Amino acid sequence: MGSQATDRGSEWFVPKFGPMRFRFLVGLLFLPYTGMVVAFSVIGSMVADRIYWDRVGAVVMIYFLGLGIAAHALDALGSRQAKPWGEVFSRNQLWFMAILSLVIAYLIAIYYMVLYVPLLGVVAVLEGFFVFAYNLEWFGGRFHSDGWFAFSWGFLPVLTGYIIQTNSISLAALILAGSMALFSTIEIKASRPYKELKRSQGTRRDAAREKEIKTYETILKTVSLGVILLGVGMLLWRLMR
Repeated sequence: MGSQATDRGSEWFVPKFGPMRFRFLVGLLFLPYTGMVVAFSVIGSMVADRIYWDRVGAVVMIYFLGLGIAAHALDALGSRQAKPWGEVFSRNQLWFMAILSLVIAYLIAIYYMVLYVPLLGVVAVLEGFFVFAYNLEWFGGRFHSDGWFAFSWGFLPVLTGYIIQTNSISLAALILAGSMALFSTIEIKASRPYKELKRSQGTRRDAAREKEIKTYETILKTVSLGVILLGVGMLLWRLMR
């Protein structure tokens, strides 16, 4: 197991308890960022006039499986640079996690597409494309960019949440999706230099570098927690109406 995996184990979202394999499995899910995307889908759902609560649960499961597990497993497979988790997980294990999670996510989506929400098929195709094109860096990495990240994991989840409730698109939902895409942009813009600094931390340690890492870490924590709390707040608001 390389030093890259050891460095990854010190990330703030990786548990500090339990066997290493368990800690890295939780780390692989990138729970704060997965939580952001799940919250985006909830936020989109909560602005619909009528809430179907089973569909809220469905869209949460779809994004937890599709992004939290599948996309992150594919990212571990497809990174052109250092592998995020070293050799802790084999290629077969990562492919198994990705494919199984995607199959379950799409079975849930297809159920609602066929019975209630045919428009969901549009975002299902788009997200299916990005889960591979972004994370496996297809087309020379053309879609592995900050803009496409914000679109696929910021804009689309909000729109999906609204569509699964209404089978429609509204101007308000599009504007809300755009605003959440901006939060995704902040997250990815802070995440990239943060990862670079963490990657080089082992070879060069100084006070200025440590301070810079802490600054980016604070941004990532604040943005992810803020979005998650917004989603929870909107969920409670609708439940109490």
